[in-house]
Amino acid sequence: MKILYIHNDYARPSGEENAAEAIVELLREHGHEVRWFRRSSAELKGISGKIKGFLCGLGNHFAANALAKVLDEYRPDLVQVQNLYPLLSPSIFRPLRQRRIPVVMRCPNYRLFCPNGLCCDRDGRVCELCFGGHEWHCLAKNCAGSRFKSLGYALRGYAARRSRRILDGVDVFAVQTEFQMQKFIRQGIPAEKLAILPGIMQNMVPAEEWGAGRYVAYIGRVSEEKGILEFLECARRLPEIPFVVAGSFDSMPELPENAPDNVEWLGFLKGDSLREVFLRSRIVVVPSRCYEGFPNVIVQAMQLARPVIAVDLGASGAVVEEGVTGLKFAPGDLNDLTAKVRSLYADETRCRTLGENGRRTALRRYSRESIYAVLTGIYRRAGACVES
Repeated sequence: MKILYIHNDYARPSGEENAAEAIVELLREHGHEVRWFRRSSAELKGISGKIKGFLCGLGNHFAANALAKVLDEYRPDLVQVQNLYPLLSPSIFRPLRQRRIPVVMRCPNYRLFCPNGLCCDRDGRVCELCFGGHEWHCLAKNCAGSRFKSLGYALRGYAARRSRRILDGVDVFAVQTEFQMQKFIRQGIPAEKLAILPGIMQNMVPAEEWGAGRYVAYIGRVSEEKGILEFLECARRLPEIPFVVAGSFDSMPELPENAPDNVEWLGFLKGDSLREVFLRSRIVVVPSRCYEGFPNVIVQAMQLARPVIAVDLGASGAVVEEGVTGLKFAPGDLNDLTAKVRSLYADETRCRTLGENGRRTALRRYSRESIYAVLTGIYRRAGACVES
């Protein structure tokens, strides 16, 4: 099969790029021919770049025309779309519809209904005010931290919704969890146009022999919406337990010097160094304040047989099975989080049971072969939509 993958990279490397590249790699492993149609927000520099991004987000006929030429030259059997903004825009669906090419759109966030995509306000709290066609809340609350950018986000969301280019141009929307699917259905996406495609499990090899580990770990980007403040408060309440943070804290550089003494800061890690942190951890805590798209850290922990304590909210709550692969705590309830960390940390046998259950679940649901089977099934559905 010949597949064209369309994506607007963010200005800085992000999980979306990693996920898109993992899918392309998986497809190529199975003999498919995949080509990129790709732009990057890093192209937008200075005032002129901001203006260009603002205008292109509303509609970019130059991108649509460029895509048309690629489609006629490459003649793909199917197109997969991911991020459109700001340089591609929903304009790219015009040449796709004209050529009746099956289209799958991977939706790692909620940008179809929330202009900033996160369903999270500037205080790091869940927010659905823009749902139902009320994009103006993005500007009123200045969700992007800049009135100009927030206006651009709101207008492009409004324009996409009113034009129906995305809704009418996509054959199958690939979301990542049942929770996300239900949100999409409530916002008017027909259930028959939705499918669940979880994230791909990375190749992280577990230890030859299970060990309890020593730390309670936070692994990922350090920011308020990810729940770092709740994690640190939990550490403050449990001074006898060692905690560790593995992730870039550039956006909150003041945190380490104000953190409890039992917290170790490792910064951004990857590869073997990141694997080692997982293996040295007795528990991995995922305390995000927001819905998340698909928390890869949970699947990585499960793959390495580490038990997870996650917030019972959004994707995190959907991935963790209470009492089977980990525990869940009520959103915003620090007493609940602290009690569960204390109890589980003291019970190495239960940690091992939850961790081993998690590994079996990860291998069954999130292995490369499992995800490939789901992905090709989605492609077949998209093709059938066009044929009908």
